[in-house]
Amino acid sequence: MNLPNTITLCRLVLTAIFVGGTALASTFGHWLAMVAFVIAAISDWFDGYFARKYGLVTPLGKLLDPLADKVLVCSAFVYLSAEGRCPVWITVLILAREFLITGLRQIAVEAGQVLAADRLGKWKTGFQLTYCITCLVWFAVQPVSSHDPLCWLLALLSNPQWWLTPVALWLALALTLISGWNYMWSNRDLLTGKRS
Repeated sequence: MNLPNTITLCRLVLTAIFVGGTALASTFGHWLAMVAFVIAAISDWFDGYFARKYGLVTPLGKLLDPLADKVLVCSAFVYLSAEGRCPVWITVLILAREFLITGLRQIAVEAGQVLAADRLGKWKTGFQLTYCITCLVWFAVQPVSSHDPLCWLLALLSNPQWWLTPVALWLALALTLISGWNYMWSNRDLLTGKRS
C-alpha cells in the first residue's frame, strides 16, 4: 500500500466522520462535518500529486481514487437534499451518473482495462466539491456571531443567495451530465463488446 493509496483510504475514513457529523444535527456536528469534508476534498489533490510526482500510479489507485471521490460527494449530496439545500432531482442525476460510470469501470476491469478519471471528470468533481463546501460552511458559520470578521466573510461567501453556491451547483450539474456522456461515448466498445 503506497502513500497515495493510503491517502485515498484516509479519505474514506474522513467520509465516515463527515456522515457522523451530519448525524449529530448540532453546531458541533456541522463544524465536524465541514472540517472532515474539506480535509477529505484537499486529500484528493494530494494523492494525485504524490502518485504523479513519484511514479506511484497503480491500477488500484486508479480504481480507488474515483471511488473514494464518489462516496464522499454522493454522501454530501444526499445530506444536502435531506436538508433542503439541493433539489432531489439534481442529486438523483448525480448519483445515477456516478453509478453508471462505476458500472462502466467494472465492465472495463473485466475486460482487462482500467478507466482513469479524465480532465472533464476532474472539473466536474471540483465544482461538486465547491458546491458542497459552500453549503457546509454556511451550515457551520450561520449560528456563529457575525461580529467575528472571519465568520462574517465565510458567511458572505457561502450564503446561498450569493452567486458562488448556485453557479457551482449548475456548473457541477452540467459537467456531471457532459462528462457522463463523454465516458459512455468514448468507451462504447465496452458496452457493445466490439473493439474500435
